[in-house]
Formats: sequence, C-alpha cells, structure tokens
Amino acid sequence: MAPDLESGGKNPTRGKRWWYDPKFRSIIFQAAFVVVLVTFIVFIVNNTLANLEKRDIRAGFGFLNEPAGFEIPITGLVEYSVDEGSTHGAVFLVGLQNTFLISAVGVILATVLGFILGVLRLSNNWIVTRLVGSFIEIVRNIPLPLQFIFWQTAVFIIFLPKVRDPIAVLDTIYLHNRGVAAPKPLSEPGLDLVIYAIIIAFTLVIFLRKWTRRRQDVTGERFPLVWAAVGLLVGLPLAVVAMTGFPLSWEYPELGRFRFTGGISIPIELFSALTALTIYTSAFIAEIVRAGILAVSSGQTEAAYALGLRRGSTLRLVIIPQALRVIIPPLISQYLNLTKNSSLGILIGYADLFNVFGGISLNQTGQAIEIIFMSMSVYLCFSLLISLYMNWYNRRILLTER
Repeated sequence: MAPDLESGGKNPTRGKRWWYDPKFRSIIFQAAFVVVLVTFIVFIVNNTLANLEKRDIRAGFGFLNEPAGFEIPITGLVEYSVDEGSTHGAVFLVGLQNTFLISAVGVILATVLGFILGVLRLSNNWIVTRLVGSFIEIVRNIPLPLQFIFWQTAVFIIFLPKVRDPIAVLDTIYLHNRGVAAPKPLSEPGLDLVIYAIIIAFTLVIFLRKWTRRRQDVTGERFPLVWAAVGLLVGLPLAVVAMTGFPLSWEYPELGRFRFTGGISIPIELFSALTALTIYTSAFIAEIVRAGILAVSSGQTEAAYALGLRRGSTLRLVIIPQALRVIIPPLISQYLNLTKNSSLGILIGYADLFNVFGGISLNQTGQAIEIIFMSMSVYLCFSLLISLYMNWYNRRILLTER
C-alpha cells in the first residue's frame, strides 16, 4: 500500500486512541443499550408488582385453575362444560382453538378467492374486468368492522329463517339464523385404522410428487399426478373402511322447543366472521396476484403459445410459477393481517381468544396483566409461525441461476 504523502509517509491510523476504533465504539454502544433496556424492564416489573401489592391484587397464573362459570357456543375438540366446572385454562384452550380455526380456514378461502379474482381482473372480457375491479375497490374501502356487522345483522340473521322453520338439507343439516345444526360423527372400533390410512395416503402423495418431478426432469414426460393422488387419497381410506365395516356412526340433531339438541351446532357468528375476513382479505390478495402476473414478461406468454400451450396451461405452468416470486412477500403481510383481524370477531360475539379469554375471563378474574400477556403471546406466535413458513417457501421457489 502506497504511503500517504500528506501525512509524511506515515500510516494515518497509527497512534490513534483505542476509543477512536469504530468496532470498539459499536461494542460499547450496544452494551450500553442492553444495560439501559434491562434496567428499564426491571424498573417496570418492580413498579408493577409494587402497585399490584398496594391495591391488594394478586399476581400469577393460579386463576387458570379456577372454574369459569360461563357457556361458550363453540368448544370443538376441547372438553368444556360449566356443569363439570371447567376452568379458565379450558377457556384459554377453547379461545386458542377457535382463533386458529378461523385464521386457518380464512387464509385458505381468501387465497383461493383472491387468486380467482386476480386472474379475472386481467380478463379480456370488459364486463368481467369492470365487475371484478368494482368489487375489489368497494370491499377494500369499507372498514372491516362494518363488514363484520353487515354480514351478521344485514345478511345472515335477516335472510336465514328462524330456528323453528329451518332450511333442511337432505333432512340431516339444518340452516337457520342462529347457525347450522349438523350430524355429529361418533367413532366406532376400527376408526383409528382409517385415520392411519389417510395419513399413509398423504405421505405417499408427497413422495409420488417428488418422484414425478425427478422423472419429468429426466424424461420430459408428465405423469398424471392429480389422478394418482386422488386414487390414493380416496381409494386407500375407502378400502380400509370396507374392511372395517364403516367404523363411524352419526348423532343427528333434533329440533326441540327453542333450539336444536344433539349433533353439532355451529353458531352463525363463525360464518359471519369467516365471510367478512375472507372477502376483505381476498380483495387485497387479488391486487397482489394481478401485480405479480403483470410483472412476468409478456415474452414468456408468447413463447408458451409458440410451443403450443393453451391459455390455461400457460397460466398454470409458466406465468403463475414465475409470478409467485413477486406474490409471496406481500402475501405474507395479508396472512398476518387476517390472523390479527380475527380478533374483531368480538364485535359480533364470535368466541375467539380475545373474546372469551381476553374479555369474559379478564372481567371475572381481574388478572389483566397475565391474560393480556398470554393473548399477545398467542398472536405473536401465530404471526411468527406464518412468517417462518412463508419465508421458507419463498426461498424454496426462488429461481437459481445454473
């Protein structure tokens, strides 16, 4: 390295003090920040505990073992009964389950509807394009809380009949303005074998998909994966069912004096919240899909047509795989928004975590700090899991140069 003439041929960094070293300063600043942060957290915790003690408010999670004493419309897989003295811990599990249910189903439905709307938005049909565009703009610009209330009070409750005069579907499923009454499956001996068969079928489909990809890369021939997968997913469980003698029975709902008894009762709040979340989020996903498709060069479409591919095959095999690189990053944000927006179900009485645990249990026990902390942790974990999976999938589909 040539010497610096202005410094008389000497190295300008020689003789500098150690506190002028950028690396050393960065370590000092980071250590100081950590010390200040820890001090602040300790101060907040001690101050909170002192205030709780002054007000004679007990802290801790012992309230989770106390009986809740209130009914929950939808309990699902969690055993919850007021008569049996179910606790606030069971309330937490029920709320967690219902939040996961509406978030998972909402993500799937919003993705499917959003992709359909995004593709139709680029249709050559002028009427279809304008109708879809108008629908998207209307849905996106109406506040989500109003949409929750609209679907609950102005659609389902008004247009569905009352409980005493329900709409019967095959004389087994009944629709009314309080929800849906459906048959409840009851397990019989041999049902576990059917479940194992379904798991094995899904595993075989995953391995078959990998094998078909390797086969196509080597030979260039496509394997009928869809029909093979359907055959495995349907044929294998049905074969086990035939051998075990259909190990499943049903408990059918019966109309009582004021409500249905027996079977499964799905409250109307679930359908209202799910409809609002799905339609609202799908409008944003549709614009993301449209932008992703437009980001793909038109030359890709022309090349696919030149090879003899039809419009549907071109979109499915050429355009969408390349558009996913643009679609996935903003799609993650929409999935996170849908999961967090599910807490708005409290507006119409949906029994999610924020309603039954962050609302009713908090009012009964007064353990605001613990309940809010647990509720925030659940939504944070959901968001982190969604981000981790979608980021992994985004890295997996990235095109790599050979």
